[in-house]
Amino acid sequence: MGDCGLGIYDALVASRPGAIGSATGWSGSMKFSGELTVEAPRDQVFERLRDAKFFGSCVEGVRDFAEVSENCYSAVFETKVAFMRFKFQVQVEISRVEKPQLIEAKIEGKPLGIVGRLSAKSVTTLVERGAETVICYEVEAGLTGKLGSLGQPVLNSKAKELERQFITNLRSSFAANVGGIPA
Repeated sequence: MGDCGLGIYDALVASRPGAIGSATGWSGSMKFSGELTVEAPRDQVFERLRDAKFFGSCVEGVRDFAEVSENCYSAVFETKVAFMRFKFQVQVEISRVEKPQLIEAKIEGKPLGIVGRLSAKSVTTLVERGAETVICYEVEAGLTGKLGSLGQPVLNSKAKELERQFITNLRSSFAANVGGIPA
């Protein structure tokens, strides 16, 4: 167990009752959590993560980012899952902020060109540990329609890949800064 009370990487997959065999395809949820440490003070890490443009830049495939209102953003997210390429119109709402330790967001996405829906909730907590900050995260994502019909193993594998890319991009951003201070 780390500073967050979570495992380093704990991928849990559970289907929603009654979803298998529906007319639009499988529906399920994926839950994953983890933690990573960056060499920067918690206040600075919080400000950087609260910057939605910065956060979006750490997610592979995000483009056309726009601020809709103070706590609401839209973007296009494009990714390849198995042999298929998907593009989503995504809305992100920052639903809860407790400076400097917590950011909670709700994500809704509609795939462009196919039937389905993506919805997710993420909770990020920051734990100060000396000159470092431990970033703890929990994400629960649900998929319906044709997208969900790809199956849990394929989608879980893609989620792990996106998570690894995000962590790499985030760590690189903080490592590239002089003295651990974000640019």
